[in-house]
This record gives sequence, structure tokens and C-alpha cells, in this order.
Amino acid sequence: MKSLKMSIVALAMLGVVGCSSNSEKPGADQEGEVTSKAPQDTTSEEVTEQPAQDPDLSKISLPDGFKISYFAQKVENARSMVLGPDGTLYVGSRDKGNVYALPDKNKDGRADEVITIATGLKMPNGVALRNGALYVAEISRISRYDNIAANLKNPPKPVVVYDKFPTEEHHGWKYIAFGPDDKLYVPVGAPCNICDRKESVYAAIHRMNPDGSGLEVFASGVRNTVGFDWHPETKELWFTDNGRDLMGDNLPPDELNRAPRKGMHFGYPFCHAGEILDPEFGKGKNCAAYTPPVQKLNPHGGTLGMEFYTGNMFPENYKNQIFIAEHGSWNRTEKIGYRVSLYRENAQGKGSFVPFAAGWLQEGKEWGRPVDVEMMPDGSLLVSDDMNNAIYRITYAGRK
Repeated sequence: MKSLKMSIVALAMLGVVGCSSNSEKPGADQEGEVTSKAPQDTTSEEVTEQPAQDPDLSKISLPDGFKISYFAQKVENARSMVLGPDGTLYVGSRDKGNVYALPDKNKDGRADEVITIATGLKMPNGVALRNGALYVAEISRISRYDNIAANLKNPPKPVVVYDKFPTEEHHGWKYIAFGPDDKLYVPVGAPCNICDRKESVYAAIHRMNPDGSGLEVFASGVRNTVGFDWHPETKELWFTDNGRDLMGDNLPPDELNRAPRKGMHFGYPFCHAGEILDPEFGKGKNCAAYTPPVQKLNPHGGTLGMEFYTGNMFPENYKNQIFIAEHGSWNRTEKIGYRVSLYRENAQGKGSFVPFAAGWLQEGKEWGRPVDVEMMPDGSLLVSDDMNNAIYRITYAGRK
């Protein structure tokens, strides 16, 4: 694994700016940058191209023995996913404002239909399930749809769980999930590229009781996380985070972080990736005061959804490793991301970050953008794509 090597000295010498740390294009207040011409990637493992019937899917390269197919198409702006106990997949969107249900009653690995269960919402990116109720996260509100599986085509009126989150759209869309403590984890991103907002609600991961009470900050210094999961054995929270803009093509990297306890600070806006002092807000700060990432990821790769693999379909060396969706850069000199990658640790705890499914970027032109990953009961892996309006299914049929 080829890690990104960053240093404060390199930062101080950097004279060019112009990249996105986030997979979403910021507003007009971030114009006028000049891009660097030194692209960088963290790939180190060969992937083998697998032929497929579909002309688009034939472009996707996977390790030997793996295959990709469509679980569903025409899922407009498909974003975060959560799987119900009956096998129904729930999918949020961002720009479309819809929430979908995708049942697969005959368990053939392809959705029977795409049911729109909510429309006209404000960036309902995040979805979560608890006791038969579907939780949906909008910009400033969390709502709950009770007994959803029995009412897919006649959804109940939503119950507002919490409606006091900030209303800023910049990094305002949310990924949500219930943790092992039965609390709902809800991030609020920084409402800017780089700023030092004193309100503790911003740039933080929060958690609350299922009824919306007891809101508290769990982790701070988190610029914009759109994906997290808990280690299947240690039950510790791991999350991705998008680095800031306007520091050049290769600085700072996106991050994979671990938060084993409440109250940790991960550096934003003062320090990035554990070692890069911010040129605007790092003066007088020490990176040693903040928690560094477990792994530096692609700079501006648009790192979003992640999940620990606990299934039995894939070979044993995938067990308890992390699949990560890279949505892709948008204004980098040479585009990066547009793939699903794998973070893997060996027995000594040494990590590597390598591509797993790649090919949504072809000769500098993207035709799809992975957003989230979700494991199915049979061990196959689903990948959402908000550009190609699809959910893919990755299976393994090779020798284990």
C-alpha cells in the first residue's frame, strides 16, 4: 500500500490551490482557484477486468472470482442505503428529495420493483431502521415512518423525531445509523469549506436516543462524514471524513478515522490528516493535540459510505475489513476516486488501502459515482450510484 506522505513543510511551500475535498461541488463562494498538476493516487493492488453482459458493467474491474450485476436501475439519485430484516432495501437521495423501498421477495438478487415512499423532502440522504421503523434524515430534521415494511405503498404519516439541526445546505445532508448502544448517530458537517464556527453542533458527530431526546456530541473536529460503521468485534465507531478544499490537488487527503470513545477531536479546522496545520486556522496549534486518522485516503476522492464486511460469501481475508465508496473528485486536475476501495488490516494491525471495484471513470470521464455500500444476508455487496441511478450487486463465485 502506497500511503500519502504529507508534511507541514510541503504545505508551507504549496503555491497552488484548486481541488475539492468533497464529492459535492461547493457553492459559488469557492471560485477562482488554480489547480495543481501533480495528481496522486493510493492504488497499489492490481484488479482483474471481468467481462459482463451489460456494456457499462463490462467496464468495471474486480479481483478474480468476483462479478457485478444490477440489483436495481432507475433509482433516481440513489444515495445512502439500509437493509430491512425482510430483505427490503431502503435508499435515500439528495438532490431528488425522494426515499425509496426496493423489495426482493423472491431473493433472486434483483429488486422486484422501485417503490417511492416519500417525495419532496429536503435532501433526505440518510436512512436507518429500528424496530420496524424507518428513520429519514433531512437537512434539519429526523423523521420516523413506523411499521414501514407492511406499508410500502401506503406509507404512514411521518413522526418528527428531532427538528432543531442547522438549516445550512453546505455539508448539511446526513448519513445516519443506530449504534450498538441503540442510539442514533447523526453528523452535522461544517457549513463551509474551512471555518471555525464556535457552535459545537457543527463539524461533529452527534448521538441521540431513538425518540430524539438526549442529543450530545460524540466526536468533534469532523469536517464532513457521510459514512460510518462499528467494528463487529470491538464495537468501536469508524468513519470517513472529507478533507478541506483549496490547498491543491494533493492536500489534504480524505481520512478513515476511529473513535473508540466519546469526546475525541479529529482536528478540523486546525489540523488535517494528523500532521498538516491549516494555513488559515492552524496558527498556534499543534497537530499532536488531535486524533490522527487510522488511514489517509485519496486526496479529494469524495470518500463517502463505508461498511465492515462480516459475510461468508467473500474469501476469508475479506472478513471484518472495510469497503469504502469513493464518489470521486469534481475539480481536480486529474480526476480521482469513482470506485469502491478496501481498507484491510493484517494480523499485526498494519493497514492498506487498495482498489476493489474500479471503472466508473474512463479516460477522465465518469459515467457513475459510488455513494454507499451495504452487505446483503447472503454476503453479496450492494453499491449505490447517484449518477447512474442504480444499485449494483457484487458477488463472489471463485474458489475460497
